[in-house]
Amino acid sequence: MNPADTAASEPRADFEIRGRHPDSERRVTDLQEIIDVIRPVIAADGGEVRLLSVDIEAGIVTLQLAGACGSCAVSSATLNQGIDRILHDRLDWVTTVVGSVEESDATGFGGWTPMKS
Repeated sequence: MNPADTAASEPRADFEIRGRHPDSERRVTDLQEIIDVIRPVIAADGGEVRLLSVDIEAGIVTLQLAGACGSCAVSSATLNQGIDRILHDRLDWVTTVVGSVEESDATGFGGWTPMKS
């Protein structure tokens, strides 16, 4: 197979893609579509969700919450009970969601805003 043919068949994204799978392009597309639905919900409260990487063979998705999420006490719940659950429910190939929160002094716009001392 010509290397140019292989490169053309690989999915393109602004995050790291590791591993190989016969359905790689569909997996990446489906993941991006779900993150694109989640992103405005997080942004509505001043936060941001970043898709850092995906291992499409092992099923590992790495995310980071930023912006107002960095000062929010419920950001770990957003990752663990929210985004993690959604990805597992909708993408049967996802085995692990690894999340982190970028610390920030920004505050949210929605129902919960941290109290400053």
